[in-house]
Amino acid sequence: MSQGSNFVDYVKICCRSGKGGAGSAHLHRDIRTATGGPDGGDGGRGGHVILRGNAQFWTLLHLKYRKHIIAPDGLPGSSGTSTGKSGKDEILDVPLGTIAKDAETGEVLFEITKDGETKILTSGGRGGLGNWHFKTPTLQTPRFAQPGEAGKEEWMVLELKVLADVGLVGFPNAGKSTLLSVVSAAKPEIADYPFTTLVPNLGIVSYRDSKSFIMADIPGIIEGASKGKGLGYRFLRHIERNSVLLFMVPADTARSITEEYAILKAELEDYNSELMQKPHVLAITKSDMLDEELMTEMKKELPKNIPFIFISSVAQKGLVELKDMLWLAINAEIA
Repeated sequence: MSQGSNFVDYVKICCRSGKGGAGSAHLHRDIRTATGGPDGGDGGRGGHVILRGNAQFWTLLHLKYRKHIIAPDGLPGSSGTSTGKSGKDEILDVPLGTIAKDAETGEVLFEITKDGETKILTSGGRGGLGNWHFKTPTLQTPRFAQPGEAGKEEWMVLELKVLADVGLVGFPNAGKSTLLSVVSAAKPEIADYPFTTLVPNLGIVSYRDSKSFIMADIPGIIEGASKGKGLGYRFLRHIERNSVLLFMVPADTARSITEEYAILKAELEDYNSELMQKPHVLAITKSDMLDEELMTEMKKELPKNIPFIFISSVAQKGLVELKDMLWLAINAEIA
């Protein structure tokens, strides 16, 4: 199976939590006691459906075919004020960057961003109270107890926003996949046609002194992506989670570099204006075809107020300097 079919960033699941066990209406009886008081225990809580962050997971693929998640019911209380056993929680491991939404309303409930973090997606019903809770001076032997609370059945949507330090932004065929394959161990599909990248590819980029950072190759932008054209929102969602945006424009673009950069920026701004607050770096790719004179001329035309660099992934040109620029931008963002 290719990485494309392995990457799932959206699932809709039906979660059913367990119902609470009934409280017991037991009255104490033994050899010496024929008419003892109430000693019925509480019912156990129904099982929750819980999400747990797992840094080893990169995709929601494992949940794609699990449409129904069912947690067991709590057990009833028993004599001697013994509480019934709680239903076992159904724990779903998810990648960091997973957002849980109510499928009916679209409301965002929470997001999972840390390894080992747990949040209840659908809570189990509470156990009913045993009859000893209802004993009063005027009612010494209550013969009733509370039933357990019903569990819930709800449709939930889980969406994944890739968490990465650097997001690559560019039109199809800007050289993003090639860069990722050269600076990291990632093996994205690469071919000379648009939309080779249909899913985000992540790579760990080694830096100086055993440091590293995560780079995400996002599917290429086309004009109108922010309005849902092409791959539309499916990939723009992932860019929201990147600390630094690396804009990539090929040296052989039919438009001017400034014009292409302006279009890329406009698409991101249309989608979410907050993306413009992130640090930007501009890389002019495929620059092995340029001589010094041509580069000097092009520099005059480049957009102002953005750090830029000429690179060639194939010729390994400018890649060390690019990593230095990105590392500075990432750590300026953290500081």
